[in-house]
Order: sequence, then structure tokens, then C-alpha cells
Amino acid sequence: MASPATSPVDLAAALVLTPPPLGDWLVILPVVLMIGAGAVLLMVRKSVRLHGGIAIAALLLLVLVNGSLLLRVIENGPVTMVMGRWLPPFGIAFTADLFGATMALTASLVALAAGIFALRDIDGSGRRYGFYPFLMLLMAGVSGAFLTGDIFNLYVWFEVLLISSFGLLILGSRPEQIDGALKYAVLNLIATTLFLISVGYLYSLFGTLNMADIALKAGDLSGTAPLVTLTALFTFAFAMKAAAFPLNFWLPASYHTPRIVVSALFGALLTKVGIYALIRVTVMLLPVEREVLSPAIATLAILTLITGALGALAQSDIRKLAGYLVIAGIGNMLAGVAIGSPAAISGAIFYALHSMVAMTALYLVVGEAARRASLLSGDENQANRWSLHTLGGLYRSSPGFTAVSLLVFLAVAGLPPLSGLWPKIMLLKAAMDINAWWLAAAILVSSFLVTLTLGRIVLLAYWRQGPESAAGLERQTAVRGDWRLSLPLCALVLLAAGFGLFPEHLLSLTQSAAEGLAGPSAYIRSVFPDALPSGGIR
Repeated sequence: MASPATSPVDLAAALVLTPPPLGDWLVILPVVLMIGAGAVLLMVRKSVRLHGGIAIAALLLLVLVNGSLLLRVIENGPVTMVMGRWLPPFGIAFTADLFGATMALTASLVALAAGIFALRDIDGSGRRYGFYPFLMLLMAGVSGAFLTGDIFNLYVWFEVLLISSFGLLILGSRPEQIDGALKYAVLNLIATTLFLISVGYLYSLFGTLNMADIALKAGDLSGTAPLVTLTALFTFAFAMKAAAFPLNFWLPASYHTPRIVVSALFGALLTKVGIYALIRVTVMLLPVEREVLSPAIATLAILTLITGALGALAQSDIRKLAGYLVIAGIGNMLAGVAIGSPAAISGAIFYALHSMVAMTALYLVVGEAARRASLLSGDENQANRWSLHTLGGLYRSSPGFTAVSLLVFLAVAGLPPLSGLWPKIMLLKAAMDINAWWLAAAILVSSFLVTLTLGRIVLLAYWRQGPESAAGLERQTAVRGDWRLSLPLCALVLLAAGFGLFPEHLLSLTQSAAEGLAGPSAYIRSVFPDALPSGGIR
């Protein structure tokens, strides 16, 4: 017999009945803001003169939102918002912890700097074909990847950022861009497919896609399910996306083809999303299996460190050289994952934050150096302007720009007093703590080779006398004070200097983030408030 229509229905077992605090909406606001800004830009697609202002305003607001979110996480612990009010693990969860919130804030700062630089680097044609809408979509994908609490939606946000990156990569439609986009697309689609297969395999074992739920159940399944195989699949997929050895050839083959501001965004963000996903899955969700695979991950780290540094040293094209330096940095982060201790993971997180800032600044410096050298020589040949064989004279013509460039090079090389020093020290100490001297030696050798590479750039492009002309000097002087370059580049250098000179707060933040990954009780309680009454998981 049917129950009376007036019978009360208890929704408490299925739905969140209490309204979320206003501050919790900050978890999803970055994604909503970026998608909304992209939609606005499409609505005014014929008024391209408005695109830059709208995009910069949206990115500035994104920085403020992510900064507020990080402050809330620091004060209150991880924050969770479940879509549609469905209780987890059925509702799709967005969860921000210290790791995700810090990465999201740094990514938004980098995107803001790149957006300002793009006001000069992207011409009217590039804006008409959608540079700024693609940038908004890219940041929606990056923000979603850093803040999602559902592993299938991590895959979805990977797809979002990949779609937008394809658009940015071919913006201009030059033949070399199409060639680079093909290599980029094929390898990344293979990695994405492998990621999707791994997600399906994970669901068949756990019956859930919620990360907190997986962390709860992993201990019970350890030894009774092929979790090492699952972890190996995830590691391979994420390592491919992060451009780790041996499938890293797609990065230097594609990152040099688009506009330099696009290369800066890619070098700063896309590989770091792969590293973020690798740390999240292997350290927080499957730590026992990560430990089993640590020798293999350490081998990948060493090979990535050395091949990246040697590749950079062998290059004469400064755009490809920068791509190999990105790869060498990935090796440092993989070394932290291989060691796996909270101190090593803290070093890897610190290095990821540093790399976002330093790699963006490096690509902007590379682009500006090529432009200034081209103006000096009067040679407009696109191939020649990027070659160390033809660059020269930048110190004499642009001493201020040279000083900023040297600071960027110090940061990338990991030399004092800039930001790259501290994470390398942390990684070296973590390696020596477990007597992994061979891993520490690889980090030192790679750092030495990177320093030689950057010194070679200084000697050839800056210190060496270049082919100058009076007309070239006059043209360069006329554009020397462009704020669209100086503002983002100086801001990035100041940020790297702040990381290096005053590292205490960032060290504390990364250490707390690493401890939260190693012991995710607070993360789990944010999603399942009653899941751990006695505290602790495996």
C-alpha cells in the first residue's frame, strides 16, 4: 500500500540540509569566475580592445579569491563543498587543503603576470582568435584540478585545460605550431587515456571516486587488491603529463612554437598539474604502494634531472633551452616524491611553487631578450632571433634588463639569494637522511649543469658584443620602458626574491601541507565529519 502523501521524508541520510557557510563558497568560486569571465569575453568577441581589461580584472579577482581561500584553510583547516547538496561520496566534492590552495594561489599570480605581458605580446589577430577566452578556460581547468576532491573530476579538469592549451598552442597557425601541436596532442592524449583507464580500474577496486573515501578504504584493500599495479598506472600517466623521462621529448618539441607568453604559461602550469596529481594520488591516497615503487620513481627522477640539464646545455635555441630547464625541474620534484618523507614532499611542493614563478619569469626574459637583440641587429628573421649564435650586446644596450635577467637566472639555477635555493637544500637533506647519496648527487650534478647553461646564455647573449646599429639602438630605446613587460617581470622577480630571502612562512606552509598529505585525517574529516571518531588512518 502506498504511504500517505503527507508522510515526512527524511533527507538527512542523502542530502546536506544545513546551508554551507559563506566562506565555503570560495572553494568553487575560482572555477565559476574563470568560466564566467570566458563567457563574457565570448559575448564581446567583436570588441577585442576590451578583452585585455576584462581578462586582467578577472585574473586580479582570481588572485584575491584564492588568497582568501588560502587564509580560510590556514585558519580553519580543509574546506569542502559538495555539489547538489548530495552527501559524499555520491556528491561531487570540491576540497581545498593547504596543498591545493597554495598551488591555486601561485597559479593565479603567474596567470596574472602572463595576462599583463600578453597585452603587448598578443596582437589584434591573436585576440580575435581567442587568446584571452582560452586563458580563462585554461585557468578554470588548472583551478579545478587543484581544488577538486573527486579523482574522476581531476580527469575532467585535465581535459578542460588540455582543450584550452590546444587552442593557445596553435594560435597563429604557423606551420611549426601545427607540428608542435601534433606532438603535444598525441602524447598528452595517450597520457589522458591512460589516466582514464586508471580511474576506471580504481573504481572497480574501491567502488568510489571520492579522494577522502579512497584514503579511508585503501588500508583495508592493501594486500588484497593489485594496488601496486594501479599506482604504477597512475604514476606513468602523471609522469608523462609532467614530461618525465623517457616520454619528455614532446615538451621541447612543442613549447617553443607558440607565442612566448603561451610558452611561459605552459612551462609554469601544465607540468605542475601533473606533479600535483602525482603527489596527491601516490602520497595521500596510496602511500604504501608509492613506497614499493620508490626505486622506480627515483630512477625516473635521476634520468629526468640529467637529460633535462644535458638537453639544455646542448641547445642553441633559447626557447628549446628553456623547455629542457622545465624538464630538469620536474626531476627535482620527482626526487621528492621518490623519497616520500614529509620533509621531501615539503621540498617538492616548495620547488613546484618556485618553479611556477621562476619558469614564467625565464620565458618572459627569453622572449624580451630575443626581441631586444632583434631590434639591435635589425634582423627580423624569426629563426635567427632565438639563436645563441646571433644574440649579443644586451648588457651594453640594456643594463637594467640585464640585471633583472641575472636575478631570474639565479632563481632558476637554485643559487642564493633567490627562491630556488631552499627547496634544493630540503631535497638534498631529505635524500641524505635516508642515505640516498646517488639521488643527492644527481640533484647536485643537474644543478651544476643548469648553472653552466645559464652562464652560457649570459656570456653569449648579454656579455658578448652584438651586431648593433644606430637605428637599432634608437628603436630599442623607444620601447625600453614598456610597463607591460617591466610590471609582470619585476613582480615575479620580487616574488622569487621574497621566497628566497624570507622563506620561513613558505617553509612552514609547505611543511604543514606535506604533513596533511602524509596524515590526511583533517582532509577526510572535512568530507566525512564522523568518519574518524578515534583519529588516524593507515
